[in-house]
Formats: sequence, structure tokens, C-alpha cells
Amino acid sequence: MPHPPRATAPKGLRQLAFGGDYNPEQWPEEVWHEDMRLMREAGVTMVSVGIFSWALLEPEPGRHDFGWLDRLLDLLHVNGIRADLGTPTVAPPAWFYRAHPDALPVRRDGVRYAFGSRGAICHGNAAYRAAAADITERLARRYADHPALALWHVHNEYGVPVSACYCDDCAVRFRHWLADRHGSVDAVNEAWGTAFWGQRYGSLDEIDPPRLTPTACNPAQQLDYARFADATMRDNFRAERDLLHRHAPGIPVTTNFMTALSQCESVDYWAWGREVDLVTNDHYLITDGRRTHVNLAMAADLTRSVAGGAPWLLLEHSTGGVNWQPRNPAKRPGEMARNSLAHVARGSEGAMFFQWRQSRRGAEKFHSAMVPHAGTDSRIWREVSRLGADLGLLDGIRTTRTVADAAMVWDWQSWWAQSLEWRPSQDHDARERADAFYATLYDRHLTVDFAHPDADLSGYPLVVVPALYLATEETGRNLRRYVEGGGTLVVSYFSGIVDTNDAVHPGPCPGALRDVLGLTVEEFAPLGEGGTVRLITPEGAPEGPDLTGDLWSDVVIPRGAETMWSYADGIPAGRPAVTRHRLGRGTAWYVSTRLTGEALDTVLERACEDAGIAPRTGIPHDVEVVTRTGEAGTYLFAINHTEDAAKVPLDAPGTELLTGEPATGHLAVPAGAVRVVRLDG
Repeated sequence: MPHPPRATAPKGLRQLAFGGDYNPEQWPEEVWHEDMRLMREAGVTMVSVGIFSWALLEPEPGRHDFGWLDRLLDLLHVNGIRADLGTPTVAPPAWFYRAHPDALPVRRDGVRYAFGSRGAICHGNAAYRAAAADITERLARRYADHPALALWHVHNEYGVPVSACYCDDCAVRFRHWLADRHGSVDAVNEAWGTAFWGQRYGSLDEIDPPRLTPTACNPAQQLDYARFADATMRDNFRAERDLLHRHAPGIPVTTNFMTALSQCESVDYWAWGREVDLVTNDHYLITDGRRTHVNLAMAADLTRSVAGGAPWLLLEHSTGGVNWQPRNPAKRPGEMARNSLAHVARGSEGAMFFQWRQSRRGAEKFHSAMVPHAGTDSRIWREVSRLGADLGLLDGIRTTRTVADAAMVWDWQSWWAQSLEWRPSQDHDARERADAFYATLYDRHLTVDFAHPDADLSGYPLVVVPALYLATEETGRNLRRYVEGGGTLVVSYFSGIVDTNDAVHPGPCPGALRDVLGLTVEEFAPLGEGGTVRLITPEGAPEGPDLTGDLWSDVVIPRGAETMWSYADGIPAGRPAVTRHRLGRGTAWYVSTRLTGEALDTVLERACEDAGIAPRTGIPHDVEVVTRTGEAGTYLFAINHTEDAAKVPLDAPGTELLTGEPATGHLAVPAGAVRVVRLDG
């Protein structure tokens, strides 16, 4: 008998999700009733519970106490609030580690972590796996039919803060994983290139994790271990998920991702997105000098793409400052609403926070919350209540989908490979290139989908590839098909270099991409610290401004590509710097140096012309315009990140949902505000 289709939306939730992590175990039960009153006042529709509660649910081995959770879920149900119920497997109790100290992970240098934080788990440990399955099954049996239950929440933020363990148990599991992946020790030797430096293995039993070595460790071994660690965490998720499906088949199962490139590097979210019933994400503003609202938009677009374009859910962000960065500024008035509604514009079915009530004790007592230490007579509470009311006006957007204008190819495994030791320049950073290309498209007011290198790209007029060091031959063929079919492709330097085992493709670089780009790279010529190169338009090319690149240059040999800009100085002086290859019905651009700001925009402007993407005129800088559409209608979000009032042109009249006012011709968006128009027709 075929299995029924999995539920993908929180059961019983008929509004956008609004709420946060709720940890009532930190408070006397009399506070719970006050919390219910405040949740109703703020318009809360769902809360996440039980995520860190293993020690309370099982205070001693085999002795369980579900009474407090029974009372909590009943209280939520009576008050009309849905529950995202966690399996508490991110935080095993102290008694568990006392009995199983080997379940604590070991670092590359052999040091074993200690209990007292969170997420300190060897995911390959058999005792941990058995205990996690036991507590998960007990929760599933007890609460499968509870009327408050809307969503199962497995674990918490896999990969943060520890993804890989280097203990002896993991060594054994790694050998089995290698046998499954490669088939034999000879195949491992071939894949890893162990003839170099005399690293050849005679048996799989001789292979250990890539522990600390006196100099660079075998890069292919490190890459495979990153894959193994990710797969081991994913195995644990699947084990819990399958138990929950068995006992509660009508309730979707998720785990909270951290897709932002600024937040988690060790998880291949393309693989994880296929495992959850509903993609959910946590996002926190990183105050490292980059434009935080652009990072937010990028993370939301990436999360939507991991979900295959389907609606997803923001499960955590902050009402104000966090507590774990060197400097944790408060959010400015209105910024919380802008952050929340920007996620909704880009596909989220709500906006949830960490956490409901600000903790008085523990490591996160200075992390902001929906109910701050200052209580309800505070700016944060007033903004929380206003946001709850506004989200209640937007329920009609549920199930609509965000409309994208272009795509960016991104691959976590390529990022892992590029980040290993001994590359041509330590300054080349895949995340920086992704950020730079994304920001340029964002400033052109283009909404971006992300795509796996082997995904069907035919629906996009423009595809950019900011950093794809690892690219298979199939990826090369896929990109060639895209261009031949009429697409416009833009590829940045140091892409297409190695195969899935970090081996350089036979022949000249850029290996898998040289055919689609119509060129070869004779030599990498990275620049010294602070070095720059000047780019000029050669005779016969369309006239354009001089550009300045830095960090990197290539010695490019055209093999069908035309030169759009050439180097005026540096080692490749007189050689092509930016090329354009006509192939089939499309074009492929190659940018062989690091361009930023206006220089990168100049090249992408030319590529947009090839793609037939007209400039989005009339929209001010840092005013975000995103569209969601579906059977329920078409909704335009305008988000003003500036301190000046703005006007956004409308292609059709409609009704602004947050004010109830008609909108025709141009939409007025006050400074720092958000407006949402349901377009007519």
C-alpha cells in the first residue's frame, strides 16, 4: 500500500506563523498563564517548545516526567496557540554524559569537549543514537494526537556549534562510509591521489579521520570527511523523522536550518532540503560591516531555493540585539518589522523569534526576546504587538510563491573544497564572491533564486556563478545546455577547476567550464596584498569605462570567446580580462579578476542586456521590491531600508493591506516602513 503524501504545512495553523521559542520551564507555572494572556494580546499563533528539555523529561535514566509538558500543551490548546514540538536531542542530560563520556565529540587535535554548553554531540555514537531514538519515540507516542500539535521540530541547528567528531568510533564509521562511497581501498587511493607524499593505504582499516597533521592534510580526505560528517548528522535526523512519521503521520517534521553563508558552513542544505517536510530557517543579523538587510534577503532567497521554491518558515530571528557577537547593537525602531516582512516577502509563511520571554539566567540572558526584561512597557513589546497585528492582515498570501528574476549557482561542497589549505590565494573567499554578486543583483532590484550546479536552469534569463571551484563534467554540460538554449551565464574566476574528489580536471583550466566559456586559463596570477589591475576596453570591443580589479588575475587564452575588457597592467597585461562567448542562442561571460561595486555592476549590466532584463527604473536604492503570486492573487512588498520616504511605481492598481488604502500609479513608502499591495486583476 503506498504511503499517504506527507503533510508540509503546520497542522491546524490557518494564519501566518507568529511566535517564538517558548521555554516555560525557566519560570514558575503561575507565569505561564500570564504568558498566555500576553500571547493572545500580541497575536501569537504558534510557539516552539521542548527543544532543550531532555533533562526535565527524563531526569534520570528510564524515569520520565511528562506532566509539565502535558499541562503546557493543554494550556496552549485552550488559548488557541499551536505547538512546534521539539525532540530535545540537541541537549542530552548530564547523567547521559556521565554514563557515556565517549558521546562527547573529539576535535581534530584529540581534545574531547566537555559537558556544559549545547550541541556537544558525537553524531556517530551508538549510545547517543539509541537514547535519542528512545526519547523521540516516547514523545511521538504520547503527543501524536494532541490537538495543539502542529509541527515536529527535530534537534536544533544541526552543525552548530559542532558538526564533525574525530574519535575512534567515528573512524570506524568513516571506513564503512568510504566503502559505500568508493567501493574499495584501491578506489579510495585513486580518489584521494594518495600516490602523492606516499600516503597510499593497503586496507581501509589503515584510514583514520583527517586529524591534526604537521602540514597540509590530504585535501580529498578532508573533503570526504566533511561529507561523511554531514551525512552522519543527516542519518540521525532521518532516524528521528521516521519515528515521528510512523506514530504521527499527519504532522510534518522539520529541523531548523541556518542557510545564511554567514552562519553555518558545514551543512549541505541541498541534501537536507530533500529530507524535511517543511523547510525552516533561523537567521540572525551579522554585524560585521556588511549590509545586514542584504544578507537577510540573500539568506531568505537561499532558504526558499532549498525548499524548491515552495513556501518555507522563518523559525527564529531576533527582536533586537543578540548576545554572541563581539558587539551586539539593538535594532532601530521599525527594523524588526522590516526584517520580519522581508523574510515573508521572500517566501516565509510567518516570522518567529528566539525567544518569547527573555531569560534571567544562562548564556543567552542578554539575547533579546518578544517579552524583554523591561516588560510590556517597552518599545520592543509595542513593536512585537504591532507586528502580530500586521501579520494578521496578510494571511491571504499563504501558499503564494515568490517570483524570481535570475539565479545564482551555489554549492556547499564546492565551498568546503575551496576553503581547504594551499590554494593560489588565501584571500579568495567563496562567500565574499557570492555576497558581492548577490548585492549587485539586489541593487539592480532583481530577486534571486539559488540553484544547485546540476539543476534545470532553463527558466532563468540570467544565471551567475560567483564561486564554483568544484564542478563536475555534468555541471559543465548542464551550463552549456543552458547557454545553448538561450540563457546568459556569468562566471567568476577560479571556477570549474576540480572534480568531485578535488582533482584538477585533465587539460587546461577552467576544466569543466572551458567549453561553455570558450577559453582556457594558462596560468593563475593572484595579486599581492593590496595589489590592483586596470581593465580597459580593447579596440573593436563595445566602448566601456575602465575598471579596476584586485586580488586575482588569470592569463586567459580565448578559444572562441571575444574580449570585452583586457588587462592594462600586471602579469596578464594585454590579455583578456572579461570575455563573452556566443554559444548557440545564448552567451557566456567570464570575469577573470575580482570586481566589486560599480565595476561588477558594469559587467552585470551588459549581461542583463544580453538576457533581456530591463533596468528597474524608479525604485530608490535600498528600497526592496519583491512579488509573491499564486491562486490567492499577486502581492507586492515594498520595504524601505532608508531614512527617507520613497515612492515605488506600480504596474497595476491595488489595495495596501497594512493601511487599507488604495494604491494607484505609485506606492508611497514612509522611511523605514513596509507596504504590501494586493494588486488587482
